[in-house]
Amino acid sequence: MGRGRAKAKQTKVARQLKYNSGGTDLSRLAEELGASTSNVPPNGDHFEDDEQDDDPYARYAELYGDDEDDEDDESSRRRGA
Repeated sequence: MGRGRAKAKQTKVARQLKYNSGGTDLSRLAEELGASTSNVPPNGDHFEDDEQDDDPYARYAELYGDDEDDEDDESSRRRGA
């Protein structure tokens, strides 16, 4: 017992925060998150537009892409032809 007033206060504060926040200071939020306005990433390396990074199968294409002709040769060798 005795939590009625405290709970009512918490509910009131929660409603004020939810509905009457009065806007968000985006510049302050950006500072807190460590956002920078420059195009250079934090580690100093520039971004590279590499098409192979976009294609999840590019790595496999490099390894196995030109084996179509070789596959027939290898299978005939295995059969003893």
